Amino acid sequence: MFWKIVGALIVAWVAFMIIGSLIGFLVKAVLVIAVIGGVGFLGAAAYGAIKGKSRKQIP
Repeated sequence: MFWKIVGALIVAWVAFMIIGSLIGFLVKAVLVIAVIGGVGFLGAAAYGAIKGKSRKQIP
């Protein structure tokens, strides 16, 4: 009976370790994608602001 409990605890611990590592990887991946998207957005906004100065505005 003791070894069944120990075995169940080890299996649960390994499962939590795997789930935790997957969640950590997903969070890091989402953060990296968000940073890349933010840099791309800022670059596109800066490019648009620089190129848009030659347009004439309607009074």
